[in-house]
Amino acid sequence: MSSVLQQTRFSILDRSRRRQGQTHPEALRETVEFARLAERWGYHRFWVSEHHSVPGVSGSAPTVLAAAVAAATERIRVGTGGVMLPNHQPLVVAEQFGVLESLYPGRIDMGLGRSVGFTDGVRRALGHDKRDAEDFDAQLGELRDYLAGGRLGVHAWPAEGLRIPAFLLAVGSGAERAARFGLPLVIAQLAGEDAMVEAINRYRADFRPGYWGSEPYVVVSVSAVIADTEEQAHRLLLPEAWSAAYSRTHGEFPPLISPDQIDREPMTDRQRRLFEESLRGHIHGPEATVTAALAGLVTRTGADEILVHTSTYDRAARLESHRRLAAAVGLLAPATA
Repeated sequence: MSSVLQQTRFSILDRSRRRQGQTHPEALRETVEFARLAERWGYHRFWVSEHHSVPGVSGSAPTVLAAAVAAATERIRVGTGGVMLPNHQPLVVAEQFGVLESLYPGRIDMGLGRSVGFTDGVRRALGHDKRDAEDFDAQLGELRDYLAGGRLGVHAWPAEGLRIPAFLLAVGSGAERAARFGLPLVIAQLAGEDAMVEAINRYRADFRPGYWGSEPYVVVSVSAVIADTEEQAHRLLLPEAWSAAYSRTHGEFPPLISPDQIDREPMTDRQRRLFEESLRGHIHGPEATVTAALAGLVTRTGADEILVHTSTYDRAARLESHRRLAAAVGLLAPATA
């Protein structure tokens, strides 16, 4: 195994993806069980996400789900990837994380994002619109004030004075904002690896120490799948790619369907193109292929941590992939792998 991987933390983001025929409660219970396994396998963090009115995603209340995950585990760090701050009042976010940190001290992470609801109807239901994302700097500053010592006579007890690590999910100008606020950066190659590396370099160069951090810290989020062959691993990627293509042509992100069903699904030329685009950029194959690709990614980005966010229809294959990854990068002793 590459020495660079031995020096890198590995963590998991689980979006509580729902499979066709599965209920939302079942998907959430699977997330909690997945966290137990992630802890056993030696992963550093386990994060959950926030999505509203998405048929294929069950995680709508990340701080509530994080509490369930923290209660079911003992050592692994637990957090959000992330709470979408424009959807919430900073006071409430501070209070919720204060409760989590008070109940599970030293284990809670506050991952923050800038997205608002996916559709106009969702945004109306949340009481927000796209313009709320434009006030993200002010919202971050307000949240920081509540954590540090209160704001305008209002106190976010029990959060005030607690040191709750915060992370910023980078979309668009996110890397610049993370540098300006002194926040650890979580970034993915949505616009390609070259653009991601450029954003990371700017983040490190412009980083300003502050309330949330004294030095840059980079978490690179990536999809990684391990199977016996590259073909088998590629097939595990098909359900998520199909869902992504479907969402861009139907306006709705559906539950995952099996690769066999995808083989029978008719696609327009546009859907086929989007489907094939969604299959790009994933790391997949047997252990040697995946670890070599991860080592190269860490070397090129200087990542301090890798956040794996893989989804597929076959739950057993997905869990086995994460277990094998933990063993391949040295988190899990061979005797227990």
